[in-house]
Amino acid sequence: MRINVLVAEIGSTTTVVNAFDGIFEGCPKFLGQGQAPTSVNEGDVNIGLKTAIEDLKNNLDVDELEYDELIATSSAAGGLKMTVHGLVYDMTVRAAKEAALGAGANIKLITAGKLRRTDIKKIKDTNPNIILIAGGVDYGERDTAIYNAEKIAKLNLDVPVIYAGNIENQDEIREIFSTINAKLYIVENVYPKIDELNIEPTRRVIQDVFEEHIIHAPGMTKVREMVTGPIIPTPGAVMLSSKLLKEEIGDLVTLDVGGATTDLHSVTEGSEEVNRILISPEPFAKRTVEGDLGVYVNMNNVVGRIGIDELSKRLNISEGEVSKLIENHKPIPVTDIEKRFVEELTIEAVLTAVERHAGKFRHLYGPAGKKTVAEGKDLTNVKYIIGTGGALTRLPNRVDIMKKIAACNKGNNLYPTKQSEILVDNKYIMASLGVLSKTYPEAAFELLKDSLIIG
Repeated sequence: MRINVLVAEIGSTTTVVNAFDGIFEGCPKFLGQGQAPTSVNEGDVNIGLKTAIEDLKNNLDVDELEYDELIATSSAAGGLKMTVHGLVYDMTVRAAKEAALGAGANIKLITAGKLRRTDIKKIKDTNPNIILIAGGVDYGERDTAIYNAEKIAKLNLDVPVIYAGNIENQDEIREIFSTINAKLYIVENVYPKIDELNIEPTRRVIQDVFEEHIIHAPGMTKVREMVTGPIIPTPGAVMLSSKLLKEEIGDLVTLDVGGATTDLHSVTEGSEEVNRILISPEPFAKRTVEGDLGVYVNMNNVVGRIGIDELSKRLNISEGEVSKLIENHKPIPVTDIEKRFVEELTIEAVLTAVERHAGKFRHLYGPAGKKTVAEGKDLTNVKYIIGTGGALTRLPNRVDIMKKIAACNKGNNLYPTKQSEILVDNKYIMASLGVLSKTYPEAAFELLKDSLIIG
């Protein structure tokens, strides 16, 4: 059997391979999926890839499987570890952070102002895949970014460095890094003017740098022997799918509740009414990742937020039975009570992630009386709430869980409204279609429509 494209999602623990055909003929279809343990620890991710392809062959009931292209997303080998260094936290640092998160990065360290000795030590201890330096609006403050670049250059970490700060510093930054091993990328300023974000150029470069350098990560050195096309961070791929859908169907948020984290991607300009009173600019496409909210690895954090006594009431079982569920918790729930337990964890993760991601109205009082302003991301224009990831694509009450977002708005929050439509990535292929969209956007959109049951 010969097919057009295989997409591998190389995770920290599991590698999933999705098969797509009809891509070149304009009639794309999803054929099936295979999975296997990721083999990073064996020093060769291709072992897991080959095993996942064997599982796919078994699921398709074929003896041979050939493909024209193999592309991939990856969160293996620690994902895309980054450190971000800017001038003022609420301005350039925040803009750089938004660019990094939107590209799918796992940010390990953020600093504002000139680097201290403790910051330098943290950079070395983090051992990042990429370092991002920003700072100063164009033709504004110059010294901080130059100082930080000199300190980072002295570390000689052989790590790619992206400079996305004051345009006046570009030649100076090139000179600073000209004699060391680190590869330097100069990008447009992420914060070129006061209250203006420009994060898309940096976001694109981060993904390009990741693809170029991921093959040097532990266990990934042989990945190019099999993967013929692009490799991008898995969260960045989900954002690409979300942005593609926004172009076709309108403003949306995508929720991905996983075992370790909960990611929320929003692609919306917000309402004119809110934008007029917004304190500071927000990115058109925004991603937040809640590293403490997961339904398996970080289950205890979520249980702690709810409380065992409250879980006992919601599940209508004793506190002792709740403790047994926690003690025997599995990555994938099987029994009805296990599924109900994970649903309660998922509700808490979803509502907390939305609360942290969304903005709110604030009332300020001064000599002229009360003034209402808005702060943070405005989700009130969102037409669709999309669920992907294991919990929100497989749990029985996944739709009802996402409906609770609008229902729990206390009035001051800039949440999606009850008119937002709930969509589910039923085939759990949104990340795969994100990387597919880089080369075949029309096919990726048709496959997204099919998985989400649109139209």
